[in-house]
Amino acid sequence: MAALRDNESKLDTLARVIRACVDVLPVDGASISVMSGPRERETLYASDQIASKIEDVQFDLGEGPCFEAFATRRPVLVPDLARASVVEWPVFAAAITALPIGAIFAFPLQAGAIGIGAVDLYRRRPGWLSGEELAVALEVVDVVAAVLLGVLLGDFDGTDGLRGVLSPGREQVHQATGMILAALDISAEEALSRLRGYAFVMGRALDDVAKDIVSRRLSPLELGK
Repeated sequence: MAALRDNESKLDTLARVIRACVDVLPVDGASISVMSGPRERETLYASDQIASKIEDVQFDLGEGPCFEAFATRRPVLVPDLARASVVEWPVFAAAITALPIGAIFAFPLQAGAIGIGAVDLYRRRPGWLSGEELAVALEVVDVVAAVLLGVLLGDFDGTDGLRGVLSPGREQVHQATGMILAALDISAEEALSRLRGYAFVMGRALDDVAKDIVSRRLSPLELGK
């Protein structure tokens, strides 16, 4: 996360902004992630363990509200998660049923045509955000997007530079994906899907499976069976 380490004060500011957002809105937690697609995504901040778990599950599965918000460039508002028919991310919804999450609100981080990532808000009990509360959330999202855009474009030539802000664990996922696609002669998207599917079936964290592949404790060919 070299570029972001050089901007620790800005990240501290973002964390304070998000914590203030949680304080003033009827939500219980929040997170910020940067991404350039399903294969490159990193959580920059999570307010608590539940918010962190939401982020981890989304990355492991490659689906969830932040991915939908990023892809559609529109807020994803789910005021009653238990009653929602979430056709876009059913596996994610099933994976978090044991967590105390009643509602999720995801907002895309973007500047014009540039997609940066997403902000996720959650609340323990179901319930909508009012018009005023939604306006506050959107203002916060705009602030976060502006700061992140400045950080990223200050060191990179575009969103392709996101590779440089990924943590070592996420870098191993990308390295493992490359090893799988080379061994099985499949696309990068299919390789990542195989990696995620294997981790899900085995009940293991995606990062741990990727580490085993990179260290050659697990053959990529095992994911082709």
